[in-house]
Amino acid sequence: MNYAALSAAIQAYTENTEADFVANIPVFVQQAEQRIYNTVQFPSIRKNVTGVVSTTTPYLSAPDDYLASYSLAVIDASGNYEYLLNKDVNFIRQAYPKASDIGLPKYYALFGPTVSGSTITTELTFIVGPKPDANYTVELHYYYYPQSIVTASTTWLGDNFDSVLLYGSLVEAYTYMKGEQDMMALYNGKYQEALALAKRLGDGMERQDAYRSGQYRQAVT
Repeated sequence: MNYAALSAAIQAYTENTEADFVANIPVFVQQAEQRIYNTVQFPSIRKNVTGVVSTTTPYLSAPDDYLASYSLAVIDASGNYEYLLNKDVNFIRQAYPKASDIGLPKYYALFGPTVSGSTITTELTFIVGPKPDANYTVELHYYYYPQSIVTASTTWLGDNFDSVLLYGSLVEAYTYMKGEQDMMALYNGKYQEALALAKRLGDGMERQDAYRSGQYRQAVT
């Protein structure tokens, strides 16, 4: 389902084609996407980037679309990956209090925004500890919001699990309309059913295979 089809379906289900309602359909869809992506960890919301930490600073800028970390690894001169442990900033400060505390980084933490005067120049940065004793390539795997179907027209979610996107959008749309409680309960129930199936895929089947976990079996009662 692309965005044009999704928008048409929302108008058809709600029987509402008023100009203000149609103008707000992008908001309904984006709110639904945000709820879905914060409930189900699909592989499509994972991203990885590489960067460099240097001998001059223990800080690393986070990507603009960064939301949360899956892992951060330092790659040494031999190409070996050393995965860093996530800690709090005060742990790193306590463990490596001196400027002379250098070496291959072992830990990282979210440090916060970089501010110049009253202007935020970088929304989030990482700090690593100890401070690097050489320039190292780092690889960050992180959680982010994919481009919305509103702007992309087609997305993985729309192509592969349009039911959860449709009913999630209808819940938002009917909330905007201040619709009747029985219809709100119906749409929310359908959304929860679709969300459960999406979680079965994203948080279940996509995290295992038959060789490692055995073939999926449905309990019979």
